[in-house]
Amino acid sequence: MKKIVAKLTILAVMLLGLPLSGVKCAGNDISTYLEFPPKTRYVEHAPFSLPVFLGVGLFVLLVVFPFIKHAYAYRSVEAKADKNRLPFPWWGYAGLMMGTGSWILAWTRFEWFGLFQLHTFTPLWIAYIVVINALTYKRSGHCMMVDQPGYFLLLFPVSTAFWWFFEYLNRFVQNWYYVEIHRFSPAEYFILASVSFSTVLPAVLGTRGYLLTFSFFDRAFGSFARLSLPKPKQFGAVFLLISGMGLTCIGLFPNYLYPLLWVSPLVIIVSFQALAGEQHIFSALAEGDWRLFVTSALAALICGFFWEMWNFYSLAKWIYSIPYAQRLHVFEMPLLGFAGYLPFGLGCAVIGDLVDQSKNLLFNKNRGVKAKAG
Repeated sequence: MKKIVAKLTILAVMLLGLPLSGVKCAGNDISTYLEFPPKTRYVEHAPFSLPVFLGVGLFVLLVVFPFIKHAYAYRSVEAKADKNRLPFPWWGYAGLMMGTGSWILAWTRFEWFGLFQLHTFTPLWIAYIVVINALTYKRSGHCMMVDQPGYFLLLFPVSTAFWWFFEYLNRFVQNWYYVEIHRFSPAEYFILASVSFSTVLPAVLGTRGYLLTFSFFDRAFGSFARLSLPKPKQFGAVFLLISGMGLTCIGLFPNYLYPLLWVSPLVIIVSFQALAGEQHIFSALAEGDWRLFVTSALAALICGFFWEMWNFYSLAKWIYSIPYAQRLHVFEMPLLGFAGYLPFGLGCAVIGDLVDQSKNLLFNKNRGVKAKAG
């Protein structure tokens, strides 16, 4: 438990301190980056560049193409339904009704609903989380909500803290900004935003759980290419150093370093795990097992589609400004921006694993104390 707390503490110190120290050393006014709620737009983004757009697009394609090609080879239809498969649970229908109603209210402007029009995000995503767990339960008879209620509930407060780090890092690159937040005081914004942010991890990890019920991922990615590093501790140290340097400079060169916003938490935690000789999300790749890797990234991409879709016609929403790539929008998101969801999904998986480890350690400790007392 102490090791997990130490890792998260170091992660927090690096994510919070390094970007701020970078702009401070450069002589910038740090109060600019600490405005709350974040209303001012002060980062000047580079205009669209076709060569950069095509270059980044080609890089993303080269990364994902081997997975798409391999998946295509296993495109056979999912095995016939298991006779023991359960019916869709009643609480799943309740989630569908809640989601449908929330969607209608989010995209319309009924006068009688005006007082609540800015608060449709959380009901939509609570409904999504319930429905995705219901779908998982229907296919396998298991889901987080039913089998791991303590872990499931713990994900919500952890998710809030997790996403606030991304909000903080975004202050240095301003890749997205919110509209209508001028209506809220700092306290109101913090509370309402925290409630909304609490749904991120349960949504992504719940979606991953659903994907893992499909045997396709076992067939296609249970035994894929083996990938291992000969000296993981040395590589961990190098990646940690590079990530730290990048975070220090992210506010100075936002047009070039903004991708670090999505990969830094992942790189920092995995680097510390590698330095400690512990298992991490990349460990299974040495045996050719890419299931968690692929489903975690894909789960975030799926959630990303729904995030962007439901955001599009909502009153309280976010808008993007991506250097060099502000073209071909899918809803409010430039097409290449969706690539950021892939490493984000891996970051969600890493945090989810740490939460699970913490819960198990705490449970075992409490059980041991009770056993001694008995």
